[in-house]
Amino acid sequence: MNRQHGVALSGLLIWGIIIAVVSLLGMKVGPEYLEYYKVIKACKVVAGAASGQTVPDLRKAFDRQADIDTIKVAKGADLDISKDGNDVVISFAYESRVPLFANISLLIDFQGSSSGNK
Repeated sequence: MNRQHGVALSGLLIWGIIIAVVSLLGMKVGPEYLEYYKVIKACKVVAGAASGQTVPDLRKAFDRQADIDTIKVAKGADLDISKDGNDVVISFAYESRVPLFANISLLIDFQGSSSGNK
């Protein structure tokens, strides 16, 4: 008896479609998450060097850091700046709409803070 082993063409096509969809999502959503982590990093840098600065100074410092890191999704005016004891906490929240294909988009809500608690 001679049994053949292998993958049927239909199974190969189904797995190919699944891999293509996952790859498409990764290519579209990946840059949004990279930008989110840039915003968190900028908030932590500005909050770390915040001793003796006023809120407008912190917003300007964030804008300078955003120019360095090419951050487009958040500006200094969008930040919530508060104090937690002696520490300055910079938090933010924004939405990002990622067009996938045709008229289908993915809406992602991002939020974070320099303290890492949010």
